[in-house]
Amino acid sequence: MRAWRVHELGDPSQVMSFDEVDQPTPGEGQVLVKVRAAALNFPDVLMAMGMYQEKPPLPYTPGVELCGEIVGTGQRVIGSPAGGPGAFAEYALMDAAAAFPVPDSMSDEKAASLYLTYQTGYVGLHRRAHLQAGETLLVHAGAGGVGTAAIQLGKAAGATVIATAGGARKTQVCTDLGADHVIDYTTEDFVPIVKEVTGGRGADVIYDPVGGDVFDKSRKCVAFEGRIVVVGFTSGRIPDAPANHLLVKNYSVVGLHWGLYRKYEPSVFTETHEALVALVEQGAVDPLVGEVLPLDQAPQALLKLASRDTVGKVVLVP
Repeated sequence: MRAWRVHELGDPSQVMSFDEVDQPTPGEGQVLVKVRAAALNFPDVLMAMGMYQEKPPLPYTPGVELCGEIVGTGQRVIGSPAGGPGAFAEYALMDAAAAFPVPDSMSDEKAASLYLTYQTGYVGLHRRAHLQAGETLLVHAGAGGVGTAAIQLGKAAGATVIATAGGARKTQVCTDLGADHVIDYTTEDFVPIVKEVTGGRGADVIYDPVGGDVFDKSRKCVAFEGRIVVVGFTSGRIPDAPANHLLVKNYSVVGLHWGLYRKYEPSVFTETHEALVALVEQGAVDPLVGEVLPLDQAPQALLKLASRDTVGKVVLVP
């Protein structure tokens, strides 16, 4: 079979090669799946550059999210690869217990996009931030894969959603997804607008995959007893949270490394998948697939993702 492999750390558009490799053999408790669609995520870029918390041994096949067909049964499943090749390959291995069934109504591309960002969003907003109906949620980078999921999940939870995005194209995406207020951060300062929209209170929950200056400014518009969910640092700078400032408004800063539940409480994945499927069937969640590209264009696709020139999810299909 063919699989993309990273042979040395660096720009993923430069250090990957499309190799002929042996088809993997499932071990105990695993299934072999034919990859039908693989969704891109920012950790794919960071991992290739050696900047992610997980560092697989070289060479490795990237891709942490897929929709596949179990060889021998034809059942469609979604989840993460387990050992062997990642999702950017023609075949992959999955743990049978973590290969979740796909709703019949979903296309392969949308199904591949339902796993990582929607699980992260659901766990972040509900388990970590305890978002309540009637609260105000501020979603940063609202037009990206992480942000589009958070907007939909926030609306499904009954929150008023404020989203930030850069430029007319991306702000329109947020509006179309149902955000109640959208701020173009390239021309507007979100801090006073959030305060104005909330009558001076600030946002009850802030969902931040950006870090850097965005996190620093978020601390200025978080509500009393608000919660800032730290999802990642796509800005490239890891910010500080001065402990004395937490006391000013009794707010919390909570971390979210969704993958850790695999080690500490894997049942969270199953419970969250069931909740997401229910939301899909209700029409409350519908993953935004911004672009579909053939598998052989994986380097170009990752370059687009890294340049932040994408909306929603970018998906590769064999």
